[in-house]
Amino acid sequence: MAKPVVALVGRPNVGKSTLFNRLCGERLAIVDDTPGTTRDRLFAVGEWSGVQFDIVDTGGIDPTTASSKSPLSIGSADFISEIKSQALLAITEADVVMFLVDAISGVTPADFEVAQILRQSQKIIDGVAYPPVLLVVNKADSARQRDLVNEFYELGLGVPWPISSVHGTGTGDLLDELLSNFPEPEPEEDDDSVKVAIVGKPNVGKSSLLNKLAGEERSIVSPIAGTTRDAIDTKLMIEDIPVTLIDTAGIRRRGKVEPGVEKFSVVRSMKAIERCDVALLLIDAVEGISAQDTHIAGYIKDELKSAVVVVNKWDAIEKDNYTMANYSERIRQELNFMDYVPILFISAKSGQRVDQVMPMALKVQEERLAHVSTGSLNRILQKAQSVHAPTSKTGTSIKLFYGTQVRTDPPTFMIYCNNPKLAHFTYLRFIENQIRLEYPFTGTPIRLVMKPRHE
Repeated sequence: MAKPVVALVGRPNVGKSTLFNRLCGERLAIVDDTPGTTRDRLFAVGEWSGVQFDIVDTGGIDPTTASSKSPLSIGSADFISEIKSQALLAITEADVVMFLVDAISGVTPADFEVAQILRQSQKIIDGVAYPPVLLVVNKADSARQRDLVNEFYELGLGVPWPISSVHGTGTGDLLDELLSNFPEPEPEEDDDSVKVAIVGKPNVGKSSLLNKLAGEERSIVSPIAGTTRDAIDTKLMIEDIPVTLIDTAGIRRRGKVEPGVEKFSVVRSMKAIERCDVALLLIDAVEGISAQDTHIAGYIKDELKSAVVVVNKWDAIEKDNYTMANYSERIRQELNFMDYVPILFISAKSGQRVDQVMPMALKVQEERLAHVSTGSLNRILQKAQSVHAPTSKTGTSIKLFYGTQVRTDPPTFMIYCNNPKLAHFTYLRFIENQIRLEYPFTGTPIRLVMKPRHE
């Protein structure tokens, strides 16, 4: 089930990144007193009272900064346009918007601009403004500062919530209010199709591949990076199996996601990975595998989704008898945390080997649903321990008693042992490899859950 999306909106240096870090429980955003230091793609999962939600830090807009791409000056039309773009996209994509202001600075003209845009952009559904906007007054560290928050009623966005994102003061009450504003979960549609998401950096040929697979021009193809901004679903029948193809917006390299449209393109791509069963990770053969490709692969693995690596534009590469093998080896080295994924070399433009993409995706999905019998699994575990007995610096080693596969999609194995704390990740990786020797689970991650049991 899709998680609610919470967007953090506000001018620079009001503490969005600090609040982002507190909500997600990790220091993922760069925090600095210099306005505009948020440069990274900021998308993470928060949790409160057992409810998970996606958090997006939209980044700040600095009216004093000028760049060749977007020259901004105080009071300029460009600055107002940038504010409007950010606020409107938050309204479009989020289930709840947190509008951050600064208790120390008080109400500023920029705050009025954002507040007006948010109010005007909300839709009225059954007499209620949607999405709801929570007015968050940050840096209210002292009792005196909390007493001064009443001035923020001027913004016309209801009750101001005073907090200190640095110290955590007031954040519990704010999160309770946040949860109360989440929409009721929609019942999931009865859709038994295999969901395949096409993901990758901008301009690697995702839309071209979609068009080839669908056999018609279902998506605009442009050499300009980032043309596709919405996830587009295409229904197909392949070998009498219903398939839903999800074409996503391109994901830019770390540090290159622009505030506004590009930021929320990332959100849609991440949501597409959440929705899919199998992700087709497209890599540009000319550029080679990049840090951003491994970054996207990390998202796929974190979400426990199956994957196929598809190297596109293979027709543009000069080749000899060893080119494909050498290229595969480089990919294996960069994606060593996903060494189970198959690799295809295609040209979406010419159609070269495109006919192999969907059969491979369906094979991977079939592997995702495979089940290992309890007898076979325990034979593998016993053999693994005899081949490589676990070692321990403490003098006590882990002992595996028995295991069973408790679910598919993804394959999950419950293994009972003497002490789960002794299960070093390297030994778990060895156990996983031993399972894959007999049951490859091609393209699919495996979960090993260790449970204690006394001898």
